[in-house]
Amino acid sequence: MAASSFWIATEDWHTAGEPFRIVEKLPAGFLPASSTVAQRRFEVIMTPDHPLDRLRRALCYEPRGHADMYGGFITPPDDSGAHFGVLFWHRDGFSTACGHGTIALGYWAITKGIVEAPKGDGVIDVVIDVPSGRVVARVIIAHGKPVQADFINVASYQLAKSLPVIIPSRGVDINVDLAFAGAVYATLDASLLGIKVEPSNVDEFIKLGREIKASLGRQAHYGT
Repeated sequence: MAASSFWIATEDWHTAGEPFRIVEKLPAGFLPASSTVAQRRFEVIMTPDHPLDRLRRALCYEPRGHADMYGGFITPPDDSGAHFGVLFWHRDGFSTACGHGTIALGYWAITKGIVEAPKGDGVIDVVIDVPSGRVVARVIIAHGKPVQADFINVASYQLAKSLPVIIPSRGVDINVDLAFAGAVYATLDASLLGIKVEPSNVDEFIKLGREIKASLGRQAHYGT
């Protein structure tokens, strides 16, 4: 084995089918020394070819991953108010938030014994520091095992209203609203694009979402 090679252990979870790959222990020297999760993310994305970004690509791309792979590197919390922190990642880089990942981490923390669960029934809060702030996975325990979970997100608010967006594939210009809820989301009425919200149109929605993101990315005030 080459001197630069290393073993990495991962656990693959899913939330209603959405994948989430968890890395609890990172190789020595990979994790930035910054004091918060947000600062660690910033350091990684601002450092070309950072070791964590190389690891992200190795775990996310083929043959170990796929186009829809998502995951997280476990980190220390920002302070004693949280159980742990996490750096979320996907094929495009490091995200500020992940709802299905937060739910998976709640189950994972209980199952691994990182957060102690009652032997009977109850609700346990798993407190997690993420780049966008502090979130809480609320895990319902039945007979000592996790059976259901949701999460309390960071505060949400509107960023902008009626921003113009060009949709090349549809040949139309529309307006969208922007909201922050851990990440920035664009919202609009699907009827403006002449498409119904139903499973058969999922590929078209993915395509349209990418077009909307690209259009917003060209607007200097809002980025992507």
